[in-house]
Amino acid sequence: MEFTTQLLYPIDQALLALMIFVIMLGMGASLTIDDFKAVFRSPKGIFIGFLSQFGFMPFMAFALGYFLKLQPAFAIALILIGCLPGGTTSNMFTYFSRGSVALSISMTTASTVLAIVMMPILLNLYAAGYTAQITAELQAAGSDAVFVIPTANIVTSLILVLVPVVIGMFIRIKWPDWAKTAEDTAGFMGMIVILYLIITAFLRHGTLFLLTPFEVYFGAISVGLIGFLFGFTLARLLGIAPVFQRAISLETGIQNGPLSFAVIILSFNEPVQSQMVWLAILYSTFIVISSSVITLIYRKIGAFDYDIYRNTLIHNRLFGDNYFTHYPKNFLPKRLKKDPSQGNAPAQKRAY
Repeated sequence: MEFTTQLLYPIDQALLALMIFVIMLGMGASLTIDDFKAVFRSPKGIFIGFLSQFGFMPFMAFALGYFLKLQPAFAIALILIGCLPGGTTSNMFTYFSRGSVALSISMTTASTVLAIVMMPILLNLYAAGYTAQITAELQAAGSDAVFVIPTANIVTSLILVLVPVVIGMFIRIKWPDWAKTAEDTAGFMGMIVILYLIITAFLRHGTLFLLTPFEVYFGAISVGLIGFLFGFTLARLLGIAPVFQRAISLETGIQNGPLSFAVIILSFNEPVQSQMVWLAILYSTFIVISSSVITLIYRKIGAFDYDIYRNTLIHNRLFGDNYFTHYPKNFLPKRLKKDPSQGNAPAQKRAY
């Protein structure tokens, strides 16, 4: 699939820059120093998040690109999305799914910082074969150019997008009310700009939707769905409580889509930039839809165990961390048996 016309106009790039700034500012405005401390207080959840975010997701994105036989630019974009950290969107969906927002924010914080080191390493590891294909195509067309993953540009772009995060944290400290406004605006801004890009792409290049191969749609949609399933399954197998299972699942499946635009626009040039941006647009569109569906499911099935979780926290505050809450026989459903009662103390491990 080749782009014969310009996909992004200067106004589009300006809007994307504004969106990225506002979203990362909102992310910073949602963070406190305590969130960073929480990263070290809950190492198990963070470790699972690290394995999911930078272990499974990049490999799975590479595998999808390989088995779907995606064109090199689309495959690199999919791998890049697989390497992304989580974002504020996952925190929002975790809240509505009755998951642990504290864990979600901690995972987002840790993965965003770690991405500076991990993303360039993983992209060079998984995209090497595709960069060779692009180089061969360029040289076959008469160019002597050699395509490489722009590692320095990627690191620079990641550091640049962390600047508004720091500004947002400063606003949170100095002006908490404004911080709340910035946090609420961030998700709304992202939705508006994504809708704008889709509508303008349809008006300018309506045939793009028809010309886009099925495998590109499949890759853009399934990368998130597989992430949800993997995060949930891994957390459950490791005995993590349900409220944390949902947080890890959503944090694994929902990558920081706006950050992908920043990395692609600041780091890559044509002939690959338009294709990479197009896949990022498709991913950002469908991840909102699939996340909404998953959140509704999690919210329904998690209503009971979330109440148990809140009840346990109240009992801990009243009677101490080792207090064991007794429930009537068969009160807890089978899926909660042998799980922690969602407290932190060993005494709260239920053996029935």
